[in-house]
Parts: sequence; C-alpha cells; structure tokens
Amino acid sequence: MSERPGPGLHRFAVLTAGATLVLLFVGGLVTSTGSGLAVPDWPLSFGQVFPEMTGGVLFEHGHRLAASVVGLLTAVLSLWIVLREPRPAVRGLGLLALFAVILQGVLGGVTVLYNLPLAVSVTHACLAQTFFCLTVTLAVVTGRAWLDARPRPVEAPPPALPMLAGVTTALVFGQLVLGALMRHMHAGLAIPDFPLAFGRLVPPLPTPFVKVHFAHRVGALLVALAVGWTVARVLRRHRDVPLLRRPALLAATLVVAQVGLGALTIWSRRAVLPTTLHLAVGASLLATCLVIALRAARVLRTPQLRLAQRFPPRRAAA
Repeated sequence: MSERPGPGLHRFAVLTAGATLVLLFVGGLVTSTGSGLAVPDWPLSFGQVFPEMTGGVLFEHGHRLAASVVGLLTAVLSLWIVLREPRPAVRGLGLLALFAVILQGVLGGVTVLYNLPLAVSVTHACLAQTFFCLTVTLAVVTGRAWLDARPRPVEAPPPALPMLAGVTTALVFGQLVLGALMRHMHAGLAIPDFPLAFGRLVPPLPTPFVKVHFAHRVGALLVALAVGWTVARVLRRHRDVPLLRRPALLAATLVVAQVGLGALTIWSRRAVLPTTLHLAVGASLLATCLVIALRAARVLRTPQLRLAQRFPPRRAAA
C-alpha cells in the first residue's frame, strides 16, 4: 500500500462530489415540477428500464438514472479508497459513503411505493445532503493541499475558526432540513410576500405551514449572520491562507445568491428554475462551509501558552 494516494483518487472523488451536486439539482427538479409520482413503480419505471421520457417521467426517471450513475461512482470510489488509502479514518468514510448511497436508493424507492409520505420524503432529502457532505469530505482529504498542509500556530479570540465554521455548517444543514420540510409540506408560498410576511416583520402563525415557512426565513437570517461572521474572521485574520480565503469568498457569494434566489422563488410564485437553483445553491453553501471547517481544523492551531505558563509541568521527584 502506497504512503499516500495518487492524484487520480482525488480527481475521482471530486468527480463524484460534482456528480452528487448535479443529482441534487435533478432531484430538486422532481419536487419543483411535482413529478414525484410520475413513475408509480420502483425499481423499474412502468415495468421498463427505459420508459418513454415525456412529461414528469422525464424528471422522475432522469433522477433515477442520475442516482444510478452516482451510485456507481460511489462504489468505485469506495473500492479505490479501501484498496489504496492508507488512513483508516478515510477508508471508514469511504465505506460510510457507500452505505449512505445504498440507503438513499432504498429510501427513494420507499418514497415512491408509499406515495411520498412526509417523514420519508424529508429523510430522503436530508440524507442526500449528508451524503453530499461525505463526498465533499472525501474530495478534500484526498487532495494534495490537505496532505501537504502543515499546522500553524495562531492567536485568536474565541470562538476558534474551526468551531465557528463548524457551527455555521450545522446551521446551514438545519436550514436545509427546514427547507426540505417546507418543500414537501408544499408550504413554499404559505407566506406569499417578501421581505415582509403578510405585511409584517412577525406574522400571525395560524397553521403549521406558516410556522414552518416563517421558521425557514428566520433560519435564513441566522445562516447569513453566521456565514458573515465566519467570512469576516477568515478575511481579517487568515487572509494570507489561500486554503481558507478562497472558500470564504465563495461562501460570501453563495449566501448573497441564496437570499436572492429565495426572494425570487416567492416573487415568481415558485417558478421551477429559481426554486431548484435555491436548493442547489443551498447545498453548495453547505459544502463550502464544511470545507472551511475541515481546512481550518487542519491548518490552524491555537497555542496553549497561557495555560502552560499558569500550570507548568511538575518535575518528577528525585
């Protein structure tokens, strides 16, 4: 077994992560167009491998074909990692990604066979984001930049950047969960105006649909603040670290685009393209924040100088 994997593994991991993002977009098209039950059977489509691709079948069966491609890529990537990757943790992540993609396929089938139950549909959407995070993590940790990185001591006020970026990533994931719940509850227009809600800052909350929709808007505000804080920390204290500066600038761009797409989704009465792009950009923001958290944990180290000065090591008794 080689000391480190070759560049081919990293490129294939990037390909798999990119294909997963495309799959998320295609899956978003299924919900945006209301095509979730255009094909009523599973794993075949109307008893065929390739049915006539018209109407909603184009989106639903196209989603199944894209999922099959991602599943195949994941299987190859996992096998490659198990055979060539010397780090046990990375091999474990590869196997976890394989398990996740298999479970995701089964959940997709259950969603169809049981006529889109809310709990299963939302779980299917959340697992898709989790699997995407796994593929992005594999792409990061197999890259040369990760392998060649050396920790550098930094002095910074709390919270440390790895923790701040980790909390931001968790907030983005929670916001995507709320978005999935809102989408599958068909509550995307429960509040029909923006930026106000029924002409108010805080609207009445008479139904679960309005509550979930308003919670999603509040979550968007929290995410924007957290991303802004993370980006500001990177640009103020770690501007000279390209591994952190580049994804931070991308995160800032994505959060602005995401807010704009959310507004456009409301103003266009949930037109297919902005609604689907809203999902895909949200996933991209999640991945970008995850990359910042992973790289910050890799290259930054807060020295414990004060702790060492206050509690010096005791000398062994003679």
